[in-house]
Amino acid sequence: MKKYRPRIADEELKSKLEAFGAVSIVGPKWCGKTTTAEQVAKSAIYMQDLNMAEEYKRMMKIKPSRLLKGENPRLIDEWQTEPDLWDTVRHCVDKLSEEGLYILTGSVAVDKSGIRHSGAGRIGRMKMSTMSLYESGDSTGEAPLSEMFSGTEVSGVSPHSIEDVAAIVVRGGWPNSIGKGSAVAYDHVEGYCEAILESEVRTADGTDRDGEKMRRLLRSLSRNTSTPATYTSILADIEKKESGAMHINTLRAYEKVLRDIYVTDDLPAWTPKLRSKSTIRTSVTRHLSDPAIAAYFLGASAEDLLRDTGTFGLLFESMVIRDLRVYARSQRGSVYHYRDSDGLEADAVVHLQNGKWGAVEVKLGSLMVDAAAKSLLKIKDKVESEAMGRPSFLAVVTATKYAYTREDGVHVVPIGCLRP
Repeated sequence: MKKYRPRIADEELKSKLEAFGAVSIVGPKWCGKTTTAEQVAKSAIYMQDLNMAEEYKRMMKIKPSRLLKGENPRLIDEWQTEPDLWDTVRHCVDKLSEEGLYILTGSVAVDKSGIRHSGAGRIGRMKMSTMSLYESGDSTGEAPLSEMFSGTEVSGVSPHSIEDVAAIVVRGGWPNSIGKGSAVAYDHVEGYCEAILESEVRTADGTDRDGEKMRRLLRSLSRNTSTPATYTSILADIEKKESGAMHINTLRAYEKVLRDIYVTDDLPAWTPKLRSKSTIRTSVTRHLSDPAIAAYFLGASAEDLLRDTGTFGLLFESMVIRDLRVYARSQRGSVYHYRDSDGLEADAVVHLQNGKWGAVEVKLGSLMVDAAAKSLLKIKDKVESEAMGRPSFLAVVTATKYAYTREDGVHVVPIGCLRP
């Protein structure tokens, strides 16, 4: 039996099972939702088991609650194949009035119009991503996000060269790719990405879609990773660089299904109060759920990224955002981006529930660290401190070797040293 790699989500799941009757885990396929749930589940039912599919359908018509019978916590994997299970679980939680009864896992967002009750107060929600570098064993963890929030200076040495980082970007963070050779990892990414085109977009809501149009859209989203590309600019990019035009309504519909299967994971804007009269830009920054998806649709190998540092930088930024989101969730926080009309920006703002926040710029190499630090210090001075509080930290996350704190207080943190 394959050894389980501990996930940062393990503790979040245990905490939510103590607080709610059921927990719903969402995220992209193959990211480890089911395996993580199996570590604490005492029984399980797998709704996509073809050997049992017809029996499950019959039971849903006769008595859905029978499918929930088993030792608790009971895992219901890919529950969305039978959406009525949501209300069945919610009703059983109400009836039993206990915590930690069920774990629901799913890789497709469900049309909630057919669900009678939101599950609020009964069903807790959590999101999983592909593995961060700390989870995959590719970060030393010498520069904890939690300690930066506490005002501690950082130090450490990343084990990675720039060539290593390029290879990690292309490999991706799917658990089954970790520790495998580059050829096996590529096959895994290819299998995931081609499944998106061949089956996932056609089965997410029962609508048949043009796989080639979806491929063109995914190539454009990959080119626009880590940018605030609008629908209009994505459409223009497709018309310029792809064969064949696409109607904007088709683009919106196809992008929505990618969101529904957790392939896209755009970063929302942070909207603090400012000292100046600058306008905050509220458009999202485009990201895919794993940078390896973008590398695949761009046809980029690790060697290609090393030759094209512009593309490498965008995909590296997306990997940092993924990792920051994983680490922030463990601190009860969320990640945003900041951009204003004066041209000031931060690639990430980590904002905790207790109001603490820190701003992050992402730079592939060391030459841009000074400029990034100056930009972060300007944001610090611009944000209204009485309303938002002073930042707990400012940091530049890089692909370089050494972690340290500058004289101006800005941390320089290699992604190979970062952890929660």
